[in-house]
Amino acid sequence: MPLSTSDPSPDCPLCPRLVAFRREWRAKQPDWNNAPVPSFGVDDGRVLIVGLAPGLRGANRTGRPFTGDYAGDLLYQTMLDFGFARGVFEARPDDSLTPIDTAITNAVRCVPPENKPTTDEIRTCRPFLTATIAAMPRLRAIIALGKIAHDSVVVALGERMARHKFGHRARHNIGALSVFDSYHCSRYNTNTGVLTPQMFQDVFSDVREFIDSDTR
Repeated sequence: MPLSTSDPSPDCPLCPRLVAFRREWRAKQPDWNNAPVPSFGVDDGRVLIVGLAPGLRGANRTGRPFTGDYAGDLLYQTMLDFGFARGVFEARPDDSLTPIDTAITNAVRCVPPENKPTTDEIRTCRPFLTATIAAMPRLRAIIALGKIAHDSVVVALGERMARHKFGHRARHNIGALSVFDSYHCSRYNTNTGVLTPQMFQDVFSDVREFIDSDTR
C-alpha cells in the first residue's frame, strides 16, 4: 500500500475549525498549499518521524512537512548528518532533499490556528497517522517530536498514554516498534534552551544505532 493512500484529501471536511481556517488562508494566499500536508518520504522506510502539525508559513505554505520554517532547518540538517536523507535542503519542495529509509508526517495534517490543535482535532486526524504507520511494512522506529506527537503515536499503536509517558530521549517498545521521543525542534524550544542541537542529535544518534543494529 503506497504511503500516499494514508493522506487525507486536499479538501478534507472532518474538522470544521481547521476547514474554516484553511478557507480563510486560501482567500488570503491563493498560491499557498492551504490543504492537508501529505507525508513525505519512502514507503519502505524503517523510520517514521512524526511532528505536531504544519506551520502556517512553513508546510501549510509549501505543502511539504517541515519545509519553510526553522524547525525544518534543524530537522533536515540532522537527517542529513545521520544518513536519513541526501541532497541539499533549500526550504522548498522542489529542492534536492530526499529522505533515506525514512518518512515524515504530522499528527495533525492541517494547520491549526496559533499552532494549537484541539483534542478533538488530534483524535479526528489520528486514523491518518494509523494508516501511515500501516503503509510502512518495514517500519521499525518512530521519532515523536513533542508530547502531542508522542501521545498520538502511542494511541495509534493501540497503547495507553499512561503506560508510555513522554520524555526527551526516552524510548518505548510497543509491539514490534520502538518509539523515540524528542522535544519538538521548534524555534521556541531552541531559543529558550529547552532543546539544543546536541540534544536533538543525541536522539537521532540513538535511532541510527538502533537501525544499524536491527536484524529483524
